[in-house]
Amino acid sequence: MPIHRKAGLTRRNLLAHAAAVSAAAQSKPAPPVNKFSAPSNLKITDMRACTVAANYDYPIIRIDTNQGVSGLGEVFAAGVKGSALMLKAHLLGKNPLEITSILRGIRNSAGQNFWNSGYGAIDLALHDIAGKVYGVPVWRLLGEKLRNKVIIYCDTTGHKDPKVYAARVARRKAAGFKFFKMDLYTSLVRDRPGAVMPRGVATEKGLGYLCEILAAAREVVGWETPLAADHFGPLNVDDAIRYCKAFEPYNLAWAEDLIAQCWLNWRGFKTIKEATTTPVLTGEQAFGLEEGFRDLIDNYAVDLIHPDYVASGGLLEIKRIADYAAAHGIPTVLHMPGSPLGQVAMAHLGATLTNFIACEHHAADMPWWDDLVAKPVKPIIRDGYVEVPDVPGLGVELNDDVVKQHLRSPGYFEPTPMYDEVVTSGWRRTGPWPHFDEEGNWCNCVTY
Repeated sequence: MPIHRKAGLTRRNLLAHAAAVSAAAQSKPAPPVNKFSAPSNLKITDMRACTVAANYDYPIIRIDTNQGVSGLGEVFAAGVKGSALMLKAHLLGKNPLEITSILRGIRNSAGQNFWNSGYGAIDLALHDIAGKVYGVPVWRLLGEKLRNKVIIYCDTTGHKDPKVYAARVARRKAAGFKFFKMDLYTSLVRDRPGAVMPRGVATEKGLGYLCEILAAAREVVGWETPLAADHFGPLNVDDAIRYCKAFEPYNLAWAEDLIAQCWLNWRGFKTIKEATTTPVLTGEQAFGLEEGFRDLIDNYAVDLIHPDYVASGGLLEIKRIADYAAAHGIPTVLHMPGSPLGQVAMAHLGATLTNFIACEHHAADMPWWDDLVAKPVKPIIRDGYVEVPDVPGLGVELNDDVVKQHLRSPGYFEPTPMYDEVVTSGWRRTGPWPHFDEEGNWCNCVTY
């Protein structure tokens, strides 16, 4: 019986078709070669920095490698670039993809109170490099992207006139922000008779005046819109309880940093939390899960935690802190008073956090804040959110011309040979030393 083949399905036709496809494929240009395709041979060769004069100083660092890929990081706003540069010698020659190992080696350089945020700046820059090398956005290095955009809470600087304060908040609302925070300094009412005690804490009358300012802001944003408050002054635990109770009618999202040194005084925070319905938040000056946050979290001493974008340790460490807090049912708010670089970095992080509330923005009154970067797409904050980049690395590229216009001091990523040698360390053996050995002989040698 004859076999009826479908037209065109002969062996000869199939071979001819395959040859044509192969020829067409060869005529197409080859895809671009990933110039960072030898990650095992990648080495850190340099670290440089510059400082932007803004609402705070923005010390920005750049880590360079032998394959042409660089990563950007940022020391804490109002900090100094030397906090990172002093660690340069500990990084030179290392593979920047070995992030955990590098950070473990310099962890003791970090600490509390914003002093040593170079550790966090280096964390950001290493992740920027790794994302570029692997061709993935930084959020992918941290975990799953749980949200495509991250909500921003907008800080509002203080004013003693409630009407002026309300107008400032109204401008932020008109700009599209949907989450607000007030700088509610006790000093705002110090000119009113009987308002402030000699030690800088409000009397009951003074609390009433502060609440007038708070009420003015609350009326502007609405009663369902999140509104937080910060910067109350040198309060003790009893003072903080008085303040929080006075704030209860205004349904604050949180009262921030009511007392100092949260890593030492979790009991004080717990006492405040249990005495009020106003949510209590702290953590911006604390570094590390074990060093700064674990006692607060284990003892349920606060309602929310507030790690800082670099002072608390950068991306990896904050992810550890936030995940640990989430396991205890405590949400995370991100503190970020820095540049667009820090803002975008925290968008990557916030996208991966399971119990995330919001991330700070502290430059709403700076018209050229966005202009400091050429990428990502601007405005960086749109309708109160930052879109999470999907390009390799952090997705931030500095606008060189604008940054150079706003330098605090001369020098734009100038060479830093003065940091090539170790300038800070723990126990470090640097070579033989002159001494008597175990046999009583004088030598210039190493005996152990």
